[in-house]
Amino acid sequence: MASSRKSSGSSGSRRKAGPDPAGLFSHDRKFDSAFVAGADEAGRGCLAGPIVAAAVVLDRQCIENFGGGLLSDLNDSKKMTAKARERLYPEILRCAKRVSVVMRSSRYIDAHGLHVSNIEVLSQALVGLELADGSVCLVDGFSLPACQVRHQRLVKGDSKSAAVAAASVIAKVSRDRCMARAGERYPGYGFEGHKGYASETHRDAIRQLGPSAIHRMSFNSSAYGESHQAAA
Repeated sequence: MASSRKSSGSSGSRRKAGPDPAGLFSHDRKFDSAFVAGADEAGRGCLAGPIVAAAVVLDRQCIENFGGGLLSDLNDSKKMTAKARERLYPEILRCAKRVSVVMRSSRYIDAHGLHVSNIEVLSQALVGLELADGSVCLVDGFSLPACQVRHQRLVKGDSKSAAVAAASVIAKVSRDRCMARAGERYPGYGFEGHKGYASETHRDAIRQLGPSAIHRMSFNSSAYGESHQAAA
């Protein structure tokens, strides 16, 4: 599954441009390019649900003025509360020139492997941006050997680059919303709370109910017990 959209730019800001406490915009200002793109994923280490990648491209105006102030408190999504991520999600969509989201299901991950699935969603998210020539493209933590888009691997990019941090927020919110819907479809597992990560509550639910249709059976978890051995 993939989606992409264009935005109307960063006009009509509602906040005054403020400081850059995480240094994310300062990092991206160093590039001599009209556009800086970032890509990141969410859900890599989960026992259930999809892996989701997002890519975001910011123009020079957005990078210079924090999206007209709308993104002045942008940070690595892992360092933000769920409420803060939800608040920033529509602001990123408003300020970005383009956003692309790609996901692969748990069944796809089981069939092709986690690393292959991870590299694929990141690559396809970048392709979905349809970047202009000369754009700088940063990927959090990974090089993508078969990707058609020229890019740079940036270790811990979501805590260094505004474009990558924006992508991390889009990926995380998109996946969290997906898992909230999964919580309604598969009651008892608590997906709306732990989002598929291997919490003790989640492992207990698997032991009691057995794996659901969205659990990654290729993962080695003691919570799967005999069901995991049978699937293997």
